[in-house]
Amino acid sequence: MPGLGILQILLMLALQALAQGPSRPAQLQTSRNPHGPLDIPCENCHTATSWKPIRSIPEFDHDKTRYPLRGMHEKVQCVECHTKLVFKNVGSACADCHADIHRRQFGANCEQCHTVNGWNVSVQAIQNHFNRFPLVGAHAALECDACHKGAATGQFQGLSTQCYSCHARDFQLAANPNHVNAKFSTTCETCHGMNTWLAATFDHSTTGFLLTNGHANVPCASCHINNNYNLVVASTDCGNSGCHLTTWRQTTNPVHPSAGPAFGLANCTTCHTTISWTTATFDHSTTGFLLTNGHANVACASCHINNNYNLATTPTDCGNSGCHLTTWQQTNNPVHSTAGAQFAATNCAVCHSTVSWTTASFDHSLTGFALTGTHMSPAPTPCVSCHVSNNYTLSSTDCYGCHQAAFTSTTTLGGNVPNHVAAGFPTTCETCHDTVLWTDGKFDHNTTGFSLTGSHTVPPRQCADCHINNNYTLNTTACVSCHLNNFNSTTNPNHRTSGFPQQCEVCHDTVAWTNSTFNHNNTIFPLTGLHTVPPRQCADCHVNNNYTTLPTACIGCHQTDYNKTANPGHAAQPQFFPTTCQNCHTTSTWLNASFNHAQYTPFPTTHGGANNVCSTCHTNSNDYSIFQCTNCHLKTDTDPRHSGVKGYVYNSINCYQCHQSARGGG
Repeated sequence: MPGLGILQILLMLALQALAQGPSRPAQLQTSRNPHGPLDIPCENCHTATSWKPIRSIPEFDHDKTRYPLRGMHEKVQCVECHTKLVFKNVGSACADCHADIHRRQFGANCEQCHTVNGWNVSVQAIQNHFNRFPLVGAHAALECDACHKGAATGQFQGLSTQCYSCHARDFQLAANPNHVNAKFSTTCETCHGMNTWLAATFDHSTTGFLLTNGHANVPCASCHINNNYNLVVASTDCGNSGCHLTTWRQTTNPVHPSAGPAFGLANCTTCHTTISWTTATFDHSTTGFLLTNGHANVACASCHINNNYNLATTPTDCGNSGCHLTTWQQTNNPVHSTAGAQFAATNCAVCHSTVSWTTASFDHSLTGFALTGTHMSPAPTPCVSCHVSNNYTLSSTDCYGCHQAAFTSTTTLGGNVPNHVAAGFPTTCETCHDTVLWTDGKFDHNTTGFSLTGSHTVPPRQCADCHINNNYTLNTTACVSCHLNNFNSTTNPNHRTSGFPQQCEVCHDTVAWTNSTFNHNNTIFPLTGLHTVPPRQCADCHVNNNYTTLPTACIGCHQTDYNKTANPGHAAQPQFFPTTCQNCHTTSTWLNASFNHAQYTPFPTTHGGANNVCSTCHTNSNDYSIFQCTNCHLKTDTDPRHSGVKGYVYNSINCYQCHQSARGGG
């Protein structure tokens, strides 16, 4: 079969053998993986057309196995190594696939001479040198005896791998700079490379002083004068290092030597950079005073007069700093100098900003009294409207302080507005009024302990409906205090003569006064069953408006029913049917009463054909002490059964003597 690999052929033969085997029902046919424990989807290698041939490029990453493919192994077909269907049955040693043409004369470790890059590549010749000192760069072109002076005698070992061991003379003769005088380290590779001894480079950042911009191309001797490489200088110590000391002394704007610590020799990098020494910048925010807007472009000397850079001012100390003191002293709206501590020269920033000195604004909420509503619109209330005579020491936010006249002039002539003084209203105006509109005062009646709900709110009630004659000292929430006339005039039922309590809320609510309801469950006689349907009227039980002396016993209302009952006759035999009606009757239905027959006799009411019908045995409905057995048990039936029974007499009394539980023997 040309064009097929060994694996494909084996797979095809295996499938053919399975196809020719005995057929089985479809539900019993199963498939077995011929590759052993290979946990990858079949479709990674096979196609839906058939099991063979497999895909030209199987989706399998060999790098995820214990044997990644490298070098020449990457070009080998799968079946050249995996000759069996179980792919994991392949060794990882070279000899597992490659015949040893050396016949084990060089051992089994093929990789000591060969690599995966090619079978003919030998690494043994240079392997030993790589172990300690790889020959790279200029070293690669040297002959062995250039370093190994004992090569003629076969002595190649024992040499140091340190550069200095071979290049000590080069180190000692180095003049630019003089390595010996400069006390340079003998670790030559710090500056020199393998390709050439010349063109050395030095990483200045290892000293803690990185060379950037203008420092980057400066000759070493420019800073290391007289071959002095023992400078102990911090990266910011530009002046004390001696490089820029003269420049620092000659600076006039400002004069650095007399301008204070901020311009000291150790602080050059605060303003200067290595890009350009002359284009210095100063971050004023580091002083705690950020320059913004109008301050941003002001010349230093405008504030720091006479080269004074030792100002001990805070960012908000605009007045005391001397810059705005005159302006503060001349301000007359309000007069800052006499308006109190909040307008002190140290508080300019509370109202003023660097955008514009004249467009000051004051956040009144900082005082604890925010200006809202009509205090702000349609236009902000002028300061002098409240702060009369430049008085800014007001310590109260009480509305009454400004609105006393409005409080005292309030009368009932203003619609539903009570006379505040006569009514004894408190002077805490904010209880009812707000800053939106003074005249639409609202009172939260919930705060009195008597919430207005239902009919107490609609139609809109007037205060005077309840607070007659401007009486706002009412101290009771009892309904009867307002509804006593309603209580006395009630006729259905008559509350007063019936002895009803004056707690109106027991039956009435604020939704509607006339649709009252009474919860009879709150009494000692809850209404259940037929006592509730059809909807009962109070007068059904409370005859003649009697709501005080009605009994709770059933017989109190049902005496007539008790006396009239004839089957059985209750009144004629109270020993069997006492007046405790609830023993047999319920409120669900007066008929179909139940009687506990067992309290008098163990004889069941279901005996024979009685079927719980009392009259089957008790033929006299007015005397249940009389019963008959012979009505059902005829003498012709009982005599044969009692032949030889001593004392047998055919009558009901004698029957019961032996058959008290309806069984023989008694």
